[in-house]
Amino acid sequence: MAENQCVFIVDDDRAVRESLAALLDSAGFQAETFDSGNAFLEAPDLTKGGCLVLDVRMPGLSGLEVQEKLAEKQHMMPVIIITGHGDLPMAVKAMKVGAIDFIEKPFDDDVIIDSVRSALEKSAESWREANRAADIEQRLARLTTREREVLDELVIGNLNKVIAFNLGISSRTVEIHRARAMEKMQARNLAHLVRLALTAGVVPEVSLQDSDPKAHLT
Repeated sequence: MAENQCVFIVDDDRAVRESLAALLDSAGFQAETFDSGNAFLEAPDLTKGGCLVLDVRMPGLSGLEVQEKLAEKQHMMPVIIITGHGDLPMAVKAMKVGAIDFIEKPFDDDVIIDSVRSALEKSAESWREANRAADIEQRLARLTTREREVLDELVIGNLNKVIAFNLGISSRTVEIHRARAMEKMQARNLAHLVRLALTAGVVPEVSLQDSDPKAHLT
């Protein structure tokens, strides 16, 4: 779990905020508290990894509205909803728009700790995936235009002879560009190269002709 992960607690009830922060601190988690959705959204350090423990019903922005604002800012932070009596319908709505759990007040200490631990693990995994994708995109940017064209053809599933025909180059030249693309992408083999490309978001358009590797070989 990343050392800089933080549990953000947003609740207009001071007693709830302080008791939650104390509980999480005793369990070894770093916690920050906010008395409103606006105060949380204006915090300068929301880019750090972590999760959000969010009261669903508050003056000003509701928990649902805070979730919507986070989505607009493209924050990937897992959200745990805490609800009071009668707030279950709102909690269900929150789950439908992305909350990973909801816990009713008064909550059991072990339940909230387990939920936070699970949320932080999910957050850490999301950050690892995002960093991995960014690293692969950097490798992809090192490819020349022709190497990228060959890579696009490989992702489609075309054979070297088909790629050579499509690009107007020799099969030997395709092999050279393919080898250089694999080296720059740090791919172990062709299957690994394709997986890396897909992770980086390479989705070439497939024509009817390209979809059949034998189309150019007749």
